[in-house]
Amino acid sequence: MNRADWQGELWLAKDFALLQGKAGRTSEHAHYAHQVLLSSVGPIIASVEGLTLTSHCVLIPSLCRHVIVDAPESLFTIYAEPLAMSGPTLMGAVLQAKPSLPSLADALRRCRSSRLPDPRVARALTAVDALLASTVSATSLANSVHLSLSQLERLFGAHVGLPIRRLVLWRRLRLAMALVFEGQTLTGAAHAAGFSDSAHFSRTMRSMFGVRADRSLRHMSVRCID
Repeated sequence: MNRADWQGELWLAKDFALLQGKAGRTSEHAHYAHQVLLSSVGPIIASVEGLTLTSHCVLIPSLCRHVIVDAPESLFTIYAEPLAMSGPTLMGAVLQAKPSLPSLADALRRCRSSRLPDPRVARALTAVDALLASTVSATSLANSVHLSLSQLERLFGAHVGLPIRRLVLWRRLRLAMALVFEGQTLTGAAHAAGFSDSAHFSRTMRSMFGVRADRSLRHMSVRCID
């Protein structure tokens, strides 16, 4: 088995994911989700924006470039969308929970933000998710919420933290990964999520997570939760 493989049990919700097991070796990367690494057996060494961190619990905020230098074979890796919770809120929930998948999942459910973004942004996000399998036009999204493209881009910058195009790519990746976990082939999942082909899906995953899709998704037991 390749040392780059992810291994273990994955619990996947719409706006967060929990992995108990081995997080495979990655290249330096950045992704939209906040990430927390938690170990009860040994320290984790991570480089975050060039700063080396050594701890049993490491927070990697959204969009920060990072690489895991060393970590125990068994640990918890937690991802959460910034729209669902802030980095400090995520870290606080993880530290207060017991180190188990059920406890961590309950803690993250409780700390989900009840504050919705601007209603126009919320409607645009709903439209994005409905259109992922086809072309998502930023101009059409703006028109659907009765805004100019520049106004919607400013709202996305303020409330989402990503340009529209990058948010669409992130949502495509999240959907494609979920479909692979449900049993679809890489090619089928890629097309269903709006990628041109499986190579496009894999390149996007490598860019955002530092690993290849074919090596990182095949050795995990997956449970979808709400």
